[in-house]
Amino acid sequence: MNPNPRQLTLLAVVQAQGSVTVEQLADQLGVTLQTVRRDVQRLADEGLLARFHGGVRVRSSTVENIAHQQRENLNAEGKSRIARAVAAAVPNDCSLILNIGTTTEAIARALLHHTGLRVITNNLNVATILSANSRSEVIVVGGVVRGRDRGIVGEAAVDFIRRFKVDIALIGISGIEADGTLRDYDYREVKVSQTIIAHAREVWLAADVSKFDRPAMVEVATLSQIDRLFTDAAPPEPFPALLTEAHVRYDIALP
Repeated sequence: MNPNPRQLTLLAVVQAQGSVTVEQLADQLGVTLQTVRRDVQRLADEGLLARFHGGVRVRSSTVENIAHQQRENLNAEGKSRIARAVAAAVPNDCSLILNIGTTTEAIARALLHHTGLRVITNNLNVATILSANSRSEVIVVGGVVRGRDRGIVGEAAVDFIRRFKVDIALIGISGIEADGTLRDYDYREVKVSQTIIAHAREVWLAADVSKFDRPAMVEVATLSQIDRLFTDAAPPEPFPALLTEAHVRYDIALP
């Protein structure tokens, strides 16, 4: 297809923001929801965009995640709501593991007023954020630092986490596929995440709605290994049934 000027503007908005709702596109472009939906459908059919429930995002690869800075901007408001909901559910005086991801970094910011937390993390951004809380303790996992997002990966990280058993693992994920698998891109990161899941009494997944039906190459876990899901909008089909079947409690952090 040859996108018209409005569709080119729509593409530019999505590429700049990472993901955006249909309502936000209509507001920014000054057109009706019906017009945006038609444009989005045409662009998605041509493989230029990827749709998710209620919005659209940049088309993603199954082998490589988008840049950390772009992910920070991707549905930042939704991630903030998720983070506040997670923080409200986390009690004081408990032990946690937080893994790599911009959603877990948002959760770290929301935990700054908690007391008595003992937090293990393989995310240097999380460690930097939570180190400002003098009433809690941060333990940084050893291993190889991945420069693009300051995540710590590798066998040393896996060995380090195996020493612990925490109350709650708070994890983010790159994608949740329609077969109920949780997926990510870097097999080294995946091995660390799998160890985190195995060494927590409860596993809480924080994932905004754009993560549903988003493909990635490496399987981390299945929904049956998750105890609780925090998201920012109602999961699209077929995920409600999958979550019920897997006995996952899910919390929707509404505006």
